[in-house]
Amino acid sequence: MPHTLVDVCRRLEKHGFAAEIVGDRDREIVGVATLEDATDREISFLSNPKYERMLGRTQAAAVVLKPGVVAPDELAQIRVDDPYAAITALIVELHGYRKHRAAPDRTDDTRIAPSAIVGENATIYPGVTIDEDVRIGRNVVLYPGVYVGPRCQIGDDVICYPNVVLYDDTRVGNRVTLHAGTVVGNDGLGYAPVNGKWIKIPQIGHVEIEDDVEIGSNCSIDRATLGRTRVGRGTKMSNLIAIGHGTHVGEDCMIVAQVGLAGSVTVGNHVTLAGQAGIVGHISIGDHATVGAKAGVTNNVEANETVLGQPAVPITEAKRRVLSLGHLPELRQKVRQMQKELDALREQVRGRAT
Repeated sequence: MPHTLVDVCRRLEKHGFAAEIVGDRDREIVGVATLEDATDREISFLSNPKYERMLGRTQAAAVVLKPGVVAPDELAQIRVDDPYAAITALIVELHGYRKHRAAPDRTDDTRIAPSAIVGENATIYPGVTIDEDVRIGRNVVLYPGVYVGPRCQIGDDVICYPNVVLYDDTRVGNRVTLHAGTVVGNDGLGYAPVNGKWIKIPQIGHVEIEDDVEIGSNCSIDRATLGRTRVGRGTKMSNLIAIGHGTHVGEDCMIVAQVGLAGSVTVGNHVTLAGQAGIVGHISIGDHATVGAKAGVTNNVEANETVLGQPAVPITEAKRRVLSLGHLPELRQKVRQMQKELDALREQVRGRAT
């Protein structure tokens, strides 16, 4: 269903944005797309200045951008202070979230233990197994292949995509999304060296995932050896992430793909861990810290600090090291020249001595 630019602007104002229309207020909008792919009935956005050149080439019906950005006169615009946040609100308004269709009738391969309690309006697809003494809240969606182990607790409005596995005693809060292939509560890497052999330590803890967490595909969150592994409220995780046993991740963290957290790490609130970062065990990362991509963190990171590199160091030091690396060929050549001059001086000294 098409919306005029005025309608779109009103929807933004409903979300608290102060929006100004520039150009044709009656342009019809049916969806959201990138500057490169948008058609003349779609709205796009510009938040990164390096894409400003696209404003002259885009076919978009309109663009959301900041005040002061120069755009072609013929291009309809909505001016807001935060285009990225505004376009997020418009995607929700115009497209909404993924809809979950009603599950087909349960078949013989759907198994729900007699002692399990399933809340009202749950959508349980064929191929789901719910074990003994499980508690599942309202409006939960479990896709094919999901396994919920004994004594697990799942809150309201939780979505588990295909082949999610919850080991025994896992606790999942409300409004949590677990994407396909993720495993929660598997044994951590717990072994003790005894007489030259590795003896497995029973992992008798559990995992707690708090409210409003989203975890990407094929992630693994180890149960604690003792106590709990925790993922705090509002934290978002991408794909292929490993969380070690006994690690505590704080609230509203952002963890990007292929990050690995060893056991017994403490991560504060509002922490960002960029792609492929690796964190050794038994250290802490303070609130609002940022760990750069591919960083190898071997020591504690202070609150509000940004670290980069292998091993990770504060960003100012990391930049100095990178800058120095760029001069290595030149420095190597200078050292060689200095060595030649030193050798020549030595020969002169030897000649005078004889």
